[in-house]
Amino acid sequence: MSETKRSEMMKIHGSCHCGQIIFEAQANPARAVLCHCTDCQMMSGSPYRSIVQVKEADFSLLAGEPKPYFKVGDSGNRRELSFCANCGSHLYATSVTEDVPNGQRTFGIRTGLLRELAQLPPQAQVWCQSKVAWADDISHLPGVDQQS
Repeated sequence: MSETKRSEMMKIHGSCHCGQIIFEAQANPARAVLCHCTDCQMMSGSPYRSIVQVKEADFSLLAGEPKPYFKVGDSGNRRELSFCANCGSHLYATSVTEDVPNGQRTFGIRTGLLRELAQLPPQAQVWCQSKVAWADDISHLPGVDQQS
């Protein structure tokens, strides 16, 4: 590991909603971010998406086979988004293999899929030019423990 020490890494465990796809990875909690790009807003159906970035080499698929969807991102780069073909859970986004000169891709794993979600608070925000202003502070809104 070049820029991160093994001690900073944590093992994460994830699955899609239906459980058909199961994976684990080594992640650095400092690489947890919120993305406000319009693609993440549209693909998640929310004002932002929470992700943790992991190196492809640190990702292990334990069960299932993700279905890829290819698009051009807000950045102009081609992106591969992988999801469960059965339940539709978005798993991760990454660069298209042939667009990566050194072959080392980074996966933006969707943190809502992870058992360790509570241990991965965002450390930064990206694509803030697309940020929805009301998403900055929702702490004043009333809340209930469950929806009735």
